[in-house]
Amino acid sequence: MSLFDRDAWYVVQTQVNAEARAARNLVRQGFEIYLPRYLKRRSHARKIEKIPAPLFQRYLFVRIDMATQRWRSIQSTFGVSHLVCNGSDPAPVAQHVLNSLKAREDESGYVKLNARPKFALGEKVRVLAGAFADNLGLIDGLTDRDRVAILLDLLGRKVRVSIEADMVEAA
Repeated sequence: MSLFDRDAWYVVQTQVNAEARAARNLVRQGFEIYLPRYLKRRSHARKIEKIPAPLFQRYLFVRIDMATQRWRSIQSTFGVSHLVCNGSDPAPVAQHVLNSLKAREDESGYVKLNARPKFALGEKVRVLAGAFADNLGLIDGLTDRDRVAILLDLLGRKVRVSIEADMVEAA
């Protein structure tokens, strides 16, 4: 892929939490964008809900025709941090990368993620968030589809805690 291929895709790094703002402003300038999103599970006030979130935080894809579009204007677009470059030239993304992301979208346009990895009984895990963040524990069982029971070593004894499965990772 040469620098002047038509319809090539490139990566834009956005400012923090400004993916949607950058996308709107790039579209206003005549660029085609692709912002892959997924449904993120969020717990708030004892309620669990799924909300749309960028698949790649702070990144989106932009299609640029290098022969006709003024790509340098992307660098000063509100919401954009910078266009990812190799030296002074934008770094193109292979078309198959975008095709594989789009192929994983559901009917609503959200990328479907692979199912959570299954943990084995006795497997060592690390808690990622919450009151027990950074603690190590052992898988003690599954409480339901979204939660696992882990044994944490607290105050010199093993304590069984039920926690959301996506809040632990293999240690």
